[in-house]
Amino acid sequence: MNLYRLEARYLDRVYLVVAVLGTLLAAAQLGFEARRLPESSIIVVAAFFAAIAVGESLHVSLLGVRELPFVAIAASLAFAMTGEAPAGHLTTYDASVVTVTTALAMLVGYGVQRARGFTLRLPDLATRLIVVGLTAWVFRDVPMFGEESLRHVALEASKDERWIPGLVMVGVAAVALVVQALLTAVSRAGRLHAPLRQSIADEASAVAAPYVGLATSASLVALAERPLGVAAIPLFLFPLLLMQLSVRRHAAVRETYRQTIRSLARLTDVGGFTATGHSSRVAALAVEVGRHMGLSERDLLDLEYAALLHDLGQVSLQTPIPRGATTLVAPTDAQRIATDGAQIVRETGVLDTASAIMQGQATSYRQVRELGEDLPLASRILKVVNAFDDYSKGMPTAHRQDAAIERIHLGLGYEFDPYVVDALQRVIERQRS
Repeated sequence: MNLYRLEARYLDRVYLVVAVLGTLLAAAQLGFEARRLPESSIIVVAAFFAAIAVGESLHVSLLGVRELPFVAIAASLAFAMTGEAPAGHLTTYDASVVTVTTALAMLVGYGVQRARGFTLRLPDLATRLIVVGLTAWVFRDVPMFGEESLRHVALEASKDERWIPGLVMVGVAAVALVVQALLTAVSRAGRLHAPLRQSIADEASAVAAPYVGLATSASLVALAERPLGVAAIPLFLFPLLLMQLSVRRHAAVRETYRQTIRSLARLTDVGGFTATGHSSRVAALAVEVGRHMGLSERDLLDLEYAALLHDLGQVSLQTPIPRGATTLVAPTDAQRIATDGAQIVRETGVLDTASAIMQGQATSYRQVRELGEDLPLASRILKVVNAFDDYSKGMPTAHRQDAAIERIHLGLGYEFDPYVVDALQRVIERQRS
């Protein structure tokens, strides 16, 4: 198993097995000890159960790439770190109670989402459960200073040292979220066949800002439990709920924007300028190749938009090209089509990067190799993948694909970037396996 290209099926199974075994062990510990929680702790456990379940049922998905249950994450971390609720009433539950309660709340939220027609990845739930269980265990049960846990350190701080509990909790929550981000990045690298380093960078870029807010919110809830009791849970999680609803609206706008671009991309299909589904196939394969080559999520999105719209310049043609195969026309005609399409997209004022990629799709690789022209990698990817779909006529048979690769090899190093062609071959081989 390559360090940079991990197998998703193994990682997902590991996460699920660890989460299930950890929950079963925690449940067995509870059953074996058969301890009776005081009423104050039962109320706290029930309140956090409700908060986590509600948070899990209100997932936010950004373009189907990343699930962000802000409320559930903050509530589960606060649950792991709460020491008193209210002041003078110690929460006597340990990490096993946190783990089992969180697991049950996640399952409730998962069931609600399934009933609403949404599909969540169980390995993602498992990742968060593992992090919460470990956080609760480290904070509540593991001796850190002599025989005292971090929980005791936070509880026993004097009035003049009130900053200690806050600092300890923020630090614990921050470390927990960093671990969660790393585990998620590793899982995404395996699932999407992306370089691990780039997956970690993408995850950090996407969640760094919200995770800072989640770490402080979780600590605030745990600290506010002391003077306010369980009322602190809805009171200080409510801003996160508003943020989650705001992000959901933002995600809906982005998805509408994406669907609008897809609809515009079908203009050449409907007008008979290109073969049906050509742009969609090129976009899907270009994103796979770009991800294999380590492009960031932002660059992949620009590449996808450019690939969807790359034939838009053909609407200016008086006589359509057979099957819209720009690879088979004269270089000057291909460049004119690319320039016209890029100009149309540039007029929108919001797709400048995509238009630059489209502008360079007809440029030969020798311009880079011999003349040192600054041609974006995304343009080179688009050129190779477009040629592959033109030569294979969009047919997924091995014979057609092999023939298309052979024709591309005739222009290797002159028309097409050898590194991109190699990445394309690897992606095709993986899709066949």
